[in-house]
Amino acid sequence: MIVSATPASFHRITPDGAIRSIERALAVEMPVAIEIDGIGYAVMMATPDALDDFALGFCLSERLVDRAEQLLAVEPHEAERGVLLRLALAAEVRGRVMDRVRHRISESSCGLCGIENLEQALRPLPGIVAANVPIPTESMFAALDAVRAEQPLGRETGAVHAAAFCGPDGAIRLIREDVGRHNAFDKLAGAMARAGEDWRQGFALTTARLSYELVEKAALAGCHTLVAISAPTSLAIERAKEAGIRVVALARPDAMLEAAASSD
Repeated sequence: MIVSATPASFHRITPDGAIRSIERALAVEMPVAIEIDGIGYAVMMATPDALDDFALGFCLSERLVDRAEQLLAVEPHEAERGVLLRLALAAEVRGRVMDRVRHRISESSCGLCGIENLEQALRPLPGIVAANVPIPTESMFAALDAVRAEQPLGRETGAVHAAAFCGPDGAIRLIREDVGRHNAFDKLAGAMARAGEDWRQGFALTTARLSYELVEKAALAGCHTLVAISAPTSLAIERAKEAGIRVVALARPDAMLEAAASSD
């Protein structure tokens, strides 16, 4: 049986030297091998829950599919040390897998090098459609206040990231958790696509550092506003400007930092 948390024994040590045996839950981290139409595509270290959402979000962020219905099947299989996730794609997008695999093979010989590989690493991002309704900062503060209560695995283990879709009022509509911040956002993007939710009706909140990968995943999903509890990187801000994504970072109960969403 696949579980997302497992108990473990520890010694609790206090400054006065007292030692007490306790048990607490650990977030499960294990290899999830992704096989697409019989081709081994990737191995991700992930928390093995919401795997249907993860599979779809991963395929969307890898640009292997454009719509939820192009992912025809998701079959998880337990292995001795992890999970094998077998996916099947629609015929019209099946060729994309081999294109990406060939590119990965070319990268493996010398790492990320050369103009072609640099262009692949920073491929153009789609422009983002503006929000249907304005997102006031009051809603972002409301989501920040509410998100902790919506993280059951985070509260249990203290070791996972969360990505949430929030309504224009800041209410948490969907949330997914994972030991990997990228995986958490992929799970959220997959859940959004499967549920038919419209990113224009709200914004995303992530508990993770705002790296360029998260900005790219937001752009590919169609998310126009991205709020992060941690700090952004320079490339994250640059890519957000390219895509027209509104970025709010270092979100705290007392203040937030907002970056310009577009160049002058």
